[in-house]
Amino acid sequence: MRIGQFSTSTTDWPWCGALLDENTVIDLHAAGEEAGIEIPRRTTALLKQWNWEEKASLAVEYAKEAGIARHDLDSLERHEPVSSPEKIVCVGLNYRDHAEEGDNPIPDEPVLFSKFPTTLTAPGDDVVWNPSYTEQVDYEAELVVVVGREAREVSEEDAFDYVAGVTVGNDVSARDLQHGDGQWVRGKSLDTFAPTGPDLVTLSEVDDPHALDIWTEVNGDRVQDSTTANLIFGIDELVSFCSRAFTLKPGDLIFTGTPPGVGVYRDPQVLLDDGDTVTVGVEGLGELTNGCRHR
Repeated sequence: MRIGQFSTSTTDWPWCGALLDENTVIDLHAAGEEAGIEIPRRTTALLKQWNWEEKASLAVEYAKEAGIARHDLDSLERHEPVSSPEKIVCVGLNYRDHAEEGDNPIPDEPVLFSKFPTTLTAPGDDVVWNPSYTEQVDYEAELVVVVGREAREVSEEDAFDYVAGVTVGNDVSARDLQHGDGQWVRGKSLDTFAPTGPDLVTLSEVDDPHALDIWTEVNGDRVQDSTTANLIFGIDELVSFCSRAFTLKPGDLIFTGTPPGVGVYRDPQVLLDDGDTVTVGVEGLGELTNGCRHR
């Protein structure tokens, strides 16, 4: 199943929808109401429900048979697939060749930092910054894990049971702030610095999340090109490691790290500027495109 958040010209708030095909979206809340199934309007609230995936599937089947709650995808505005997470956890230096390109030691265990929820940005929206505040804005293609169940002290063997699905993310980074501070939270947490989407893709739709091509293009030029097979710590290891430190809640996001080719380490550097377009893609999950704009 592929779940996103959408709105129409007549709705004030986004609602969660399931993609029936490449052109059609089912409004899960509306379909659920007609079918007598309680489905919240927002994805985070949906993930908190027991047996949420089965409820969503039943709502989709009812909508297909009854011909209701269907929308043309082209008529909708996309929003980030998961909004208002309690936590956005990020993993640094999780591709060996990315660590090496910055002359960083290969970590023995995951290196964690966080981004704030105000960084979340929808597909198609702009990444925005003040050029007098930061002059070194960079891209980072990432596979993002969406937590589906409350997780505390979870084993690696059971970790995937706590994952709702995966999506595409761009860990936009202000390198001058990140490197100048000596720790990463401020440089990673400027407003709009975490585009995600287009959809939350459940694991049933992904053959192997540890064998997906991942890439970034800036203004059409390929600048990152790798595979999640090169992750140092896999999804199961990351979920388990995080859950030993703090409780993961439904809707929490885990950015799993970026491959080599980030702009600050290229020669010459490829840093983002006003008017640029950045596309991050992950095989089977889709592409996430955002513009860049000064304010």
